[in-house]
Amino acid sequence: MNLKLTTIVFLLLILSSCKSLQPAASRNKSAAASSSKKNSPQFLNGVSITPGENKNSNYAYNKSRQSNKKYNNVAASSVNIEQANWLQIKYAIMTDMPVEQLNNLPLLQQIDHWWGTRYCMGGDDENCIDCSAFTQTMLRNVYGVNVPRTANEQYDFSKHINDTDLQEGDLVFFKSGHSITHVGLYVGNYKFVHASTSEGVMISDLDDSYWSKKYAGAGRVIQ
Repeated sequence: MNLKLTTIVFLLLILSSCKSLQPAASRNKSAAASSSKKNSPQFLNGVSITPGENKNSNYAYNKSRQSNKKYNNVAASSVNIEQANWLQIKYAIMTDMPVEQLNNLPLLQQIDHWWGTRYCMGGDDENCIDCSAFTQTMLRNVYGVNVPRTANEQYDFSKHINDTDLQEGDLVFFKSGHSITHVGLYVGNYKFVHASTSEGVMISDLDDSYWSKKYAGAGRVIQ
């Protein structure tokens, strides 16, 4: 009887010991997994953000390739656009010209300053201005060149040039009948800035049907 009781007690001790050891093993395994996970963090797309660490070489390669692709697809003029003064970008769009060709910032600043100023015959200030006063002011402020006051006088004063030789700062003249009645300042790409009777200071196109019919020629006063 004592032997049987001893055997039962022994078996109970063994079972109790195994049961208490099982959670400990499970805890150790969980702790080890937690420790491993902590030491090896996982990030979106497998990209580690640990400083100085690069766990995903494919990401580094793709990033480099995308950067090179972007650079190769961007023309030199586009690179200049990113660095250009905002006025250059603005007037490149308005004149349909490459930004790098609009590199005379004083000219762009003056155009922007006078833009929209209303037209009035005989006007010569920011309240209102006529075409020849505008070109006279632009030539003086941008290029330091003095020209006569009226469109007809500026036509006689300038050196007449062919349309194919037009350059920024040249004068373009227009006539009604046989008289020179309007003048503008050439910007480039057959665009000129002028004080128009309808919309004030603006940019127009020499190829526009209205202006091409009245076009009288170009003159140069900037040496």
